[in-house]
Amino acid sequence: MGEKYFGKAIKRKEDPRFITGAGNYVDDITLQNQAYVAMVRSPYAHATVKSINVDKAKAHPGVIDVILGQEMVDAGIGSIPVGWLLDGLKTPPHYAITVDKARHQGEIVAAVIADNRYTAEDAADLIEVEYEQHSAVANPAKALESGAPQVHDDAPGNVTFEWQIGDKAATDAAFASAAKTVKLDLRNNRLIPNAIEPRASLADYNRGTQEYTLYTTSQNPHVHRLIIAAFVMGIPEHKLRVISPDVGGGFGSKIFQYPEEIIVLYASKKHNRPVKWSAKRSESFLTDSHGRDHVTTAELAVDADANITGLRVKTAANMGAYLTLFAPAVPTYLYGTLLAGTYKTPNIHCEVTGVFTHTTPVDAYRGAGRPEATYLLERIVSYMAQELGMDPAEFRKKNFIGPDEFPYQTPVALAYDSGNYVPALEKALAKADYTNLRAEQAEGRKNGRYIGIGFSTYLEACGLAPSAVVGSLGAQAGQWESSLVRVAPTGKVEVFTGSHSHGQGHETAFAQIVADRLGVTMEDVEIVHGDTAKMPYGWGTYGSRSGPVGTSAIVKAVEKVVNKGQKIAAHLLEAREEDLEFTEGKYQVKGSPDKAVSFGDIALQAHLAHNYPADLEPGLEASAFYDPANFVYPFGTHIAVVEVFPDTGKVEILRYIAVDDCGPQINPLIVQGQVHGGIAQGAAQALLENALYDDNAQLLSSSYMEYALPRADSLPSFEIDHTVTPSPHNPLGVKGIGEAGCIASTAAVANAVNDALEAFGIRHLDMPLSPPRIWKAIQDAAPAQAAD
Repeated sequence: MGEKYFGKAIKRKEDPRFITGAGNYVDDITLQNQAYVAMVRSPYAHATVKSINVDKAKAHPGVIDVILGQEMVDAGIGSIPVGWLLDGLKTPPHYAITVDKARHQGEIVAAVIADNRYTAEDAADLIEVEYEQHSAVANPAKALESGAPQVHDDAPGNVTFEWQIGDKAATDAAFASAAKTVKLDLRNNRLIPNAIEPRASLADYNRGTQEYTLYTTSQNPHVHRLIIAAFVMGIPEHKLRVISPDVGGGFGSKIFQYPEEIIVLYASKKHNRPVKWSAKRSESFLTDSHGRDHVTTAELAVDADANITGLRVKTAANMGAYLTLFAPAVPTYLYGTLLAGTYKTPNIHCEVTGVFTHTTPVDAYRGAGRPEATYLLERIVSYMAQELGMDPAEFRKKNFIGPDEFPYQTPVALAYDSGNYVPALEKALAKADYTNLRAEQAEGRKNGRYIGIGFSTYLEACGLAPSAVVGSLGAQAGQWESSLVRVAPTGKVEVFTGSHSHGQGHETAFAQIVADRLGVTMEDVEIVHGDTAKMPYGWGTYGSRSGPVGTSAIVKAVEKVVNKGQKIAAHLLEAREEDLEFTEGKYQVKGSPDKAVSFGDIALQAHLAHNYPADLEPGLEASAFYDPANFVYPFGTHIAVVEVFPDTGKVEILRYIAVDDCGPQINPLIVQGQVHGGIAQGAAQALLENALYDDNAQLLSSSYMEYALPRADSLPSFEIDHTVTPSPHNPLGVKGIGEAGCIASTAAVANAVNDALEAFGIRHLDMPLSPPRIWKAIQDAAPAQAAD
């Protein structure tokens, strides 16, 4: 079958509506008799709510109601559950509106319903809350100290879980016999997601049918429906329809079920009218689930030949004030299992303590555990190379898993099915002109110019799988995906997918696959997603799963359509099925291409059923479900080249080279866009972004005045390339790419900055590598250098 579209760099078909303002986002939707809700949020990170006086707010013109937490609990509205369970996990209740204490700044203490948003906001300011403020803790290491303020009474010592992976005794023995060991204390800084579209929810209850419709900014509508209906609202799942229309970015932060969604549903039923909430950006900073925030001690051991023999990791993972949907999985199974990376590391042991603090909950953020693991591993690998006096590229290459060693069983559970790491490294080195680059670095230092070169030879695991395995590890969800392919009498094709697009380009990439396989044009294919009433049950988009898992379900459904079409064609052509082939949109007799019938004719006949096989049902559609046999394992080499200006501490990224391997590329233009965006986010963590709390757990970086995001002039033009190592277990051989740039770039940029700082005798500096931090480190290092 010829391929007209797969592998072609085609502009996204959905973009015209976005760039012309014709997109349809939740906040664009207005229903008849719609009311609005404004939240009253705690200004304190830890405070008992002693009393709430709502009289003035209720008396305000245009106010419909004021809802408090106890009312919702009394009405049977439950706690928001956790979707991944671990042994011994402490899961204190998490109500949409608190019933006793505020445990983080921004927690909801009341909700005001009014005829319009402005009235709701004004009335919210009239509510008088009496708080008894308590001491609070934001740092996970400090939260574990004796006498630290407690977040939950039923989680003593602020510990929500203790988890480990690997053979501790064998790893300790590897360190005891090592020729060289290094140790690093690392802080993986907390990040605040900033999708271009803030969260929003609109609920509409139909009293006649007792059905709810929730329009919301979700990455996984069916997951929202399941969790909210079955576990929070206590209603039959089919009585809740969830619609996620166009969604302006997510990066993980729109996976979870948030209190505001529960509140609008409750209020809509109570008042029998639609109720909407749309976040202000200041609310987003305080309440969208944050990412990262690890305090880690890592140790690496090598033998006399510089072969890695052991890795030992101890991490305190900040979970915030409550556990949200995937939170327990992120610093455990999505982190500890990735610590082998691309290296032959026979012994690994990782201990993680999940810690409650008086901060915004922490959950999956682009990469979700994999960036944390990659930063740790790639930073300490570079640190060891420096200690050994080896070139960081050579040290990495020496310890790579070889291409003939796959499938490769790591000591931390994962079995890599494929990989070939040296070609990606060598291609990146060639693009960087590495030998001359090092010479330029050395010459620059003689002249007071401080260039740094940083590597990240990363590996990630995406497309969580298979369902039975993740279920045994604590996931309260499947990890398969679904698709329904429906062909109209005219040959036009609708593809209903359980995946969800919020910027990834599914409407284009999925159409490319279907158009090729059915021999139709891309314009004849429509991708439908985001509505639980239309699409088959699916688990949504996160963890770079739409490529390897979502497309596989689509391919299986298309194959069923083609096979049914072949039965119809055999009847029309008076031939045996096995004597036919389907190519270029037509069924033809093998060796006799003139004896053929088009796919369009088959589609029409399938619906007319005039000249039709007697034993075959009319219609032309098929559904399929795909449960992967394994993760897929994208990998690559990223090289960052930076210059550090010692007088100011400023860092300029001079060059950035990325060679990624995500298997065959469905659409290289979309791949490049994903890589570019990921690099920007990862580099921003290394240099700029930092969610900073004070000693009272007050968020200091609560707006764009204090929270630094990258701009176009913060980054160079990226030098992008790829290698192709197909995944052996899905029909297209594809692997995810949506998170790779973010996973790789943080470590590459951090390693580059630290490489430059080595000229000042600085061995390691934590992120974010901001100008004040770098300048101070250089100033502090100057007396020591002078003494030497």
